[in-house]
Amino acid sequence: MQPLDDGLSRRRFCKAAVAVGGASALSACLGRFRDEPVPTGDPDAKPARQHAWREHIRHDDHGNSLLPEHQLLLYVDLDADGPPGDDARATVDEALSTLDRAYEWSNDGLVFSVAYSRSYFDRFDRPLPEDLDLPEPRALSGFETPTFDTQDAVVHLASDNADVVLEAEAGLTGDRETINGEDVTARLTDAVTVDSRRTGFVGAGLPAKHQDAEGIPDGNPVPEESPLFMGFKAGFVGNQATEDSVTLDSGPFAGGTTKAVANLRQRLGDWYGEQDHREQVMEMFSPGHAEDGLVEGIGANLGDDSKVDQYVDDIVDQAREFGRVGHAQKAARGNRDEDGNVRLLRRHFESTDDIGSDQQVASLHFPTLQRGISEFEAVREAMNGTDITAETPAVRQRVNNGILEYIFVRRRGYFLVPPRRHRSLPTPRPE
Repeated sequence: MQPLDDGLSRRRFCKAAVAVGGASALSACLGRFRDEPVPTGDPDAKPARQHAWREHIRHDDHGNSLLPEHQLLLYVDLDADGPPGDDARATVDEALSTLDRAYEWSNDGLVFSVAYSRSYFDRFDRPLPEDLDLPEPRALSGFETPTFDTQDAVVHLASDNADVVLEAEAGLTGDRETINGEDVTARLTDAVTVDSRRTGFVGAGLPAKHQDAEGIPDGNPVPEESPLFMGFKAGFVGNQATEDSVTLDSGPFAGGTTKAVANLRQRLGDWYGEQDHREQVMEMFSPGHAEDGLVEGIGANLGDDSKVDQYVDDIVDQAREFGRVGHAQKAARGNRDEDGNVRLLRRHFESTDDIGSDQQVASLHFPTLQRGISEFEAVREAMNGTDITAETPAVRQRVNNGILEYIFVRRRGYFLVPPRRHRSLPTPRPE
């Protein structure tokens, strides 16, 4: 684990502080970097949707969302068997409401959500609505063996200020009496136990500063301006679902959404050691992107759209001609509904957590939002490229098959993100 010494730059120090966690990391971060007060929250001004982040965070010059730099996932289980009682529900509600009062809903303050698994809802005698697409997690290819996250819930905290993430966590799980001037009168851990703590970061410069991790070769190959370890921009607004389109529009959880969260280990030795920029473009986007010279550097020149849709219809012909296929063009085949609208809203971020150990390992936390989990699974199936391997011998299960040679699914979980009004230990039929 990265030590918190005075030689670290601000961003490197703050990332290390979030990864370490605990009271000492919070104290160090608060004492060293908080120059201006963090804006406090107005509970009445919070959006009705927990997943309503876009209008409250930063954007680049092209309108692409810039996700908060520091992120934390807390996977939790209820302390008691059976369905939660009114006391537990009131405790969770007050703990979350404290965050509402303490922090503005923004990248400068805190955006957060709590989402619940199928296992949580199985505690109740009454089932979820039949049309709610929330299965148990499963393997989605023959070459992956993930561990399944079936904890009761996952709490997701995000901010551009590392000390806010740490302080909010301490308010939920620690011995803090106040957070950002707000009294802590209930803690999340009065009703639940944290099973797993996972941290991450995203944004230009951060991956380059943290590339001294297993899975990334020596020589500092990650571009300084890249927001992700693999050296390219992602999350172009033109290739993302809107928050409206992933929102459930009927039923007791109308205003909510579903959330798939995977953790992927990255092994980028061959990515940087064997592939030049042109070949990387072929495997990340499509061979057509490389042939047409569309991607400069990390791809910032693409603006607000990766242009991948124009390289989908002839994907097999490209695979035969170039002996490889692009990750984005494969996934795009499953990522459109009948009207051509994008299905998934991706909010992924990098990590050097090695879950369950103290090693620093390059990995990716990959949350997606969609109306139903089957939409995520359809995109993943398209990403596998199994149909393309049958058409050309050069494209194999992993080799020359997008970025499958470099990423390995370690964990996967499926969750329901209720609307704010039902975020505190909901029943399967809250209304």
